[in-house]
Amino acid sequence: MVRDGARVLVMRRAGAHGAGTWGLPGGHQEYGESPEGAAARETLEETGLVVRPTARLGFTDDPMLEIGRHYVTLFIGCTVVAGEPEVREPEKATALAWLTADELRARRADLFAPLGRCLDGGLLDAKPA
Repeated sequence: MVRDGARVLVMRRAGAHGAGTWGLPGGHQEYGESPEGAAARETLEETGLVVRPTARLGFTDDPMLEIGRHYVTLFIGCTVVAGEPEVREPEKATALAWLTADELRARRADLFAPLGRCLDGGLLDAKPA
């Protein structure tokens, strides 16, 4: 979860499950990779931002009935070290935006399920790193 003060970087998902919804940069860990390493790598690949992981914020339990899978999503707080956000993988995202928790609540119906659960669980209300 990349923060800029009270705002969080979100991306409109494309392609895979959750297409059209807003979610966070992220993806699967590679073998032997830490959650923090995966967060930094995925953020760079998807947005061009170099980030520094700052905290393990929590997790959500995410059954994905439409694809017959069940995920546990880890949320890693990150701060920007360098770069400007841009869509780097258009097959995965069509837009980026910096939104506050209140702005995300206003779009609750348009959030990817794990981000919605993260928001509902108060993980976005923690003080920014």
